[in-house]
Amino acid sequence: MNSLRTPFLMSMFALAMFSTCLAQPEVTAPDPVTTTEATPASTSETMTPEASSTTPTMTETTEEAVEKIKETTKDAIDMASKKTEEIANQVDESEQAQEYSAGVLEPIYKMAEFLSFSWFHWLAFTFMVSGVVSFALQLVLAKLAVLMHGGFSLAQILTDSQGLIISLVGLILTTQAATENSTFTNSPAAVLSATAVGVVAGFLFYVWGQSEELQALKGRKEEERIEKAKKK
Repeated sequence: MNSLRTPFLMSMFALAMFSTCLAQPEVTAPDPVTTTEATPASTSETMTPEASSTTPTMTETTEEAVEKIKETTKDAIDMASKKTEEIANQVDESEQAQEYSAGVLEPIYKMAEFLSFSWFHWLAFTFMVSGVVSFALQLVLAKLAVLMHGGFSLAQILTDSQGLIISLVGLILTTQAATENSTFTNSPAAVLSATAVGVVAGFLFYVWGQSEELQALKGRKEEERIEKAKKK
């Protein structure tokens, strides 16, 4: 009896479970979620237009600033040139300025007329040659000698440079004046003798100037040594 009841109960339990499943509402499966795998963007794509164009923009800005500075400088130079021309024209048209200019040049013209002979141009040429030789040697050799003794003087270099320029310009103007106003340049003997005397004189002035610079350097070093000794 018990053996028949057990299968009957199992059948009833299975039927009840089946009916329960049929009674439940149909559950629809959710839509499958599709996941898209993010592909890494390249560096050039991930950068925003503003970020990618930062460097070119800065370069363009710098170039624009340089161009503006150039234009401003050019305009300022043009304006200064125009102002200078206007002032020069006003001065040239001024009768008072013409009188002052004549007062400055008249004694020079008279002196030039009085000294317009070959020997004057010979002397002037000799002095200018001596100046060129002396200042050129002092500017090169004398400054090297001073530098080897541990000295350096920017003021002396500028002074010698100025003397060299003045002597060179004077030599050119003297030659031009001698060509127009005397027979100095027509005489090879006069030109060669003036050149030789000028070179010798210039070398002597160079030797004297170098010795003076070296003595001055020794004096400065002695003063520095005394000052250091006092501080100790």
